[in-house]
Amino acid sequence: MGSNKVVNKDDSQTATETQQTTETAERVVITANEMVPVPEPSEYNFFTERELEKILANLDTLRDDVYPSTGAEPEHSAANHSFPSVCLIGLGRCGSNIALEVATLVYRARSYYLNEFKTQETQRIEKDGRPLRWIRRRLHLNAENTLKPIFLIEPIVMLGDLDKDIAGRIRYSSRTEDGKFLENYTKMKIMDLSEVHAGGAGNAPILGQYLAKIILNKDTEKFSNQDWKFIHSYLIDSCGIKANQSRLYFYIFSAGGGTGSGMASEFGLAQQYAYMRKTFEIRPNDTLDDDRHRSFVFEPIFTSGICILPNISNQQASVSEALHINAGRLLCKYLSEEWDFSYNYEDEAESEASVMQRIRPWNAMMLISNDIMRYAEETDDGKIEDIDVNSMEKYANQYISQQIFNILTAQAVTTDYDENYFRRAGIDIGETIRLDANDLFMSLAGPVAVAYAESVVPHQEATFGDKHHNIDVDDLFYRSIELPHFNKDTQAIEGISLLPIESQRYRAALEKYKSNSYDASALNDLHFFKNCSSIVSIVSLPKDFKLSYVDLNRLKSHLNALFPNTTLKRYALVIGTSANLSLTTLVAKSPCLSDDFITLIVSYIKRCFAKDKYRYEETLDKTLIDMIKAEEFDESKIDQLVNVYESPAKILDTNWFAIKPMYEKKYRELIRDDSKFQSINDIRLSSENIKKTIRYLREIYRHRISRTKILSLSE
Repeated sequence: MGSNKVVNKDDSQTATETQQTTETAERVVITANEMVPVPEPSEYNFFTERELEKILANLDTLRDDVYPSTGAEPEHSAANHSFPSVCLIGLGRCGSNIALEVATLVYRARSYYLNEFKTQETQRIEKDGRPLRWIRRRLHLNAENTLKPIFLIEPIVMLGDLDKDIAGRIRYSSRTEDGKFLENYTKMKIMDLSEVHAGGAGNAPILGQYLAKIILNKDTEKFSNQDWKFIHSYLIDSCGIKANQSRLYFYIFSAGGGTGSGMASEFGLAQQYAYMRKTFEIRPNDTLDDDRHRSFVFEPIFTSGICILPNISNQQASVSEALHINAGRLLCKYLSEEWDFSYNYEDEAESEASVMQRIRPWNAMMLISNDIMRYAEETDDGKIEDIDVNSMEKYANQYISQQIFNILTAQAVTTDYDENYFRRAGIDIGETIRLDANDLFMSLAGPVAVAYAESVVPHQEATFGDKHHNIDVDDLFYRSIELPHFNKDTQAIEGISLLPIESQRYRAALEKYKSNSYDASALNDLHFFKNCSSIVSIVSLPKDFKLSYVDLNRLKSHLNALFPNTTLKRYALVIGTSANLSLTTLVAKSPCLSDDFITLIVSYIKRCFAKDKYRYEETLDKTLIDMIKAEEFDESKIDQLVNVYESPAKILDTNWFAIKPMYEKKYRELIRDDSKFQSINDIRLSSENIKKTIRYLREIYRHRISRTKILSLSE
């Protein structure tokens, strides 16, 4: 992978000296035929704790902190607790805010539950805004019924930022204004990384990525912050082993910033590196132990990035071009890694070296466009010119929180819930069809978009045979794929997380789809739907509501018609965790063919790679589109248009060559091992990354399925 290039020390020094005689502060001149080195497994340099005793001791310490002793009987001690099945990792300002939002909602839901929903404190919290109104309506907290659906999954939440005052920012956030949250929500941990860097990444992802490398390559025992080694053992060293029961990891970050987009993929790669290496680790029989907390039994995990894309098409507000470039870099890096992992079989082998060269940061990357959140404001009695950035961010935060809630409830195991939940709610767990980590691992890969809608159902104690529930399934499905909009009945933001095509064209296609009695031919020829390889649909029902087979089949018919070429369709049915009927559809791979996705990648390539004469005209734009569509891929065209390596100086309005040695000096001082040194030049993306990205886009563009043909021995 070009994004993890490592050269030996002498070569790196020679290359640097050569560059200094041929480069200006703005342009990197390297011959087009220069080879991009391919990393060996050991050259990732990620630190992983190899000693099992230390890993288990660190996990026990974290477990004691997550489940503090309450003086209860020994059987209720922390040692007998399992880690939650889900972990949220919020990175950067945007990512940590969203993860904090989810944690706060979970905490407040639990407060309602434990206080019978009647305390003055919860009534005060009720005024906090739309996200909480949505959760209260979703959980039916206003109803007078004795049996209430309630969401009680409590994920572990890790918050990290290259900011010296992240703890203060969170402590004094309005989300934690009741003063009890940080004290009571022991499952939330702050990753204080300020001893490595305390001043942010300056809106440059390559700096965020390099700083993350320093953090992840340094021996955890050498951090002054003792909590880091416990978090590191949980997040990286122990992922997939029996002593760590967490199986789903969601990395939440903004693609347009420097810290989140730079750090997130590096943290994901470190976790995948540690996880994949375990698959090749054979331990002697005499070291195996069947004890629950000591066993090294290996199990699948599912990891997903939740990526917030910047505004693109909003003409009323001028958005920094750097946000587009930063997001394009992240997408280009991710697709090239995904190509290597999923489709690059030219050098296929079962050896450890072959597999470890092709790791990717996450199993899937969920895409949520900040740009389309403005449509929710448009439909909520607001004028688009009056929308501010904070409002859009709040909408995006709520939308993401909704999707995380739905995915968590779809895969949650009974141990994730309060022990009295099912008894009090009267729910038959046998009726639930859930998704486990392996289901998601097998069903979702690459870029993923979300379609979401929900409907209020009348609260009735009647069973299915007694009364007919009037739910318009056609309308529910239609609202899930619309442009984002605010549902005043449910306080939810509905719609699709990434527009398939430009908004006006998509509106027209939707109107035609609805006016023609939901004839999918108006939409299913769009690449977003036509080239989708797999979908996962999650239907959430209130406890007393039964969805008829007619309605369920109607939903499936809509999905089959809209996504004609899906190879795999998975369904989850979740009962009792919501007061509303909701539909979540996760769309895999084809979102990379959407207008926004392609636009961001091309904006990055033009700014940071293109040779000077192609930077401000349309030759490169048209050529890249043609290369995706063409039957044969002529890689030589890439070499004619772009330089071999990206130039970070194109993003930063300063002298890149004055910044580079500052960060490399920090690397040498914090990791005092010359064999582990990596120049920041080594993590630049290359033209090879562009070629792999285009190959991935070509693969999805050509996705087809062959209909099963009935064969017979009879005439």
